[in-house]
Amino acid sequence: MSFLNSNRFQDRQAAAAQARKAMAEKFLSRPRYDPNDPAVKEREAKRRAILEARVARDAERQRLRKEAEAAEAVRKAAEDVARLEALRQEGLALEAAEAARRAEEERLEYERKLDRDARYAARKERKKKAKSAFERFR
Repeated sequence: MSFLNSNRFQDRQAAAAQARKAMAEKFLSRPRYDPNDPAVKEREAKRRAILEARVARDAERQRLRKEAEAAEAVRKAAEDVARLEALRQEGLALEAAEAARRAEEERLEYERKLDRDARYAARKERKKKAKSAFERFR
């Protein structure tokens, strides 16, 4: 029952004005900025120390980040070298296998040629040994 505590518009307006006046008095009662005041110097020294510490931490983070990037680059380079070496070894192995296959193919081809030549020679010998028609009927 808010109508019983006589909360009128004028009462609320007066309370708001009194609150504004109290805030203004509180603000104005603070001492003015004096750069030679020991409390001000102490606060500024703390702020400066905080800022310097922040700058030092940022520089340290930056240094660590660069070191990590350099280590990552070295690791990647080592991986690339290892991968290229593995590919080179694989290529050499494939070339050796291909050379062995070609040598085996050439050996087989040579053996087939020798067999064929032997068959031709045998056929010629049989023809020489076979009697001609003239010799058969003599």
